[in-house]
Amino acid sequence: QLQLAESGGGLVQPGGSLRLSCVVSGSTLDKYAIAWFRQAPGKEREGVSCMGNAEGSTRYANSVKGRFTISRDMAKNTVYLQMNSLEPEDTAIYYCAADDMPRLCVLSYIPRYGFWGQGTQVTVSS
Repeated sequence: QLQLAESGGGLVQPGGSLRLSCVVSGSTLDKYAIAWFRQAPGKEREGVSCMGNAEGSTRYANSVKGRFTISRDMAKNTVYLQMNSLEPEDTAIYYCAADDMPRLCVLSYIPRYGFWGQGTQVTVSS
């Protein structure tokens, strides 16, 4: 059974940075496309960024382009989300999720992702 575990959340001031980690266990990272989603209180879950195995298969939500970067370390079976220039609007619970169609990734169709972590809280506040 595939399992995902997020870490790295916390409280940060506006303009600060955090790096989230998603450790995948139970299988290898090359079999999945991985995405980061977030959900703020009272709002729907939204896609933030994703990465598939095909070259160039990386996506970002417009709201985070130029500020967030997704990357992965295949040896560590870990996907990262580097978040810079954080804004209060980035406050949310961040989840990583896996899609067993690894070549491409999508952010707009959440049901593609059948495996989810428990989430990590990110709070941006002064």
